Amino acid sequence: MQTAPCAVSVARARRNADHEGNRSRVARVRGVSRPVRSIFDRSIYMDGRPHPPDYAPHTWEGFSTAHFEGNDLVITTTHLKESYIRRNGPTMSDQVKVTEWLSRHGDYLTITTYLDDPVYLEEPFIQSVTYQWEPHTELEYFPCTIVNENISDKIPHFLPGKNPWLKEFSEQEGLPYEATRGGAETMYPEYRAKMKNMKIAPIKPTPRAF
Repeated sequence: MQTAPCAVSVARARRNADHEGNRSRVARVRGVSRPVRSIFDRSIYMDGRPHPPDYAPHTWEGFSTAHFEGNDLVITTTHLKESYIRRNGPTMSDQVKVTEWLSRHGDYLTITTYLDDPVYLEEPFIQSVTYQWEPHTELEYFPCTIVNENISDKIPHFLPGKNPWLKEFSEQEGLPYEATRGGAETMYPEYRAKMKNMKIAPIKPTPRAF
């Protein structure tokens, strides 16, 4: 089970939302959702304001509004920059809409994330994670260093039909090429029956790095 100091954020958001003197009703919550790549506090507006128009600037934090459904904090985020879904790796566009449910049950906090992307996803992407509140646990020191990433004067690309690496994974793993291209259909158990009728290329050994 993971420890999570972010469990305090739900209580903090509740206090901010219920405080009559807080006109703006803005909750400050750490970037708990993997698609929302913000290392700073996120501004989540809880005063009923609408989201900006589509042409408004997109940021790594996006624009978030929220409301309570019972004891669940429901957060809606738009205006995110095009990026990728962390851990899984699929690309998400700047048209993605992220909905998060923060549900606390005693010492347990469950965060359910629902991504709807009309560009890259055939179906909504759903994931959840549960944390346990442990105020006496201290996280180990992690020596994170600052480096320049993805700094290049070249843009890697191949002309249509010229990418020699598209079938690399299927040939190394002995899988049908069609199955490795992804898509919503490949997630369901029924797809295995369809794979039996697909052609599998001979397995090629993985090239050594050195």
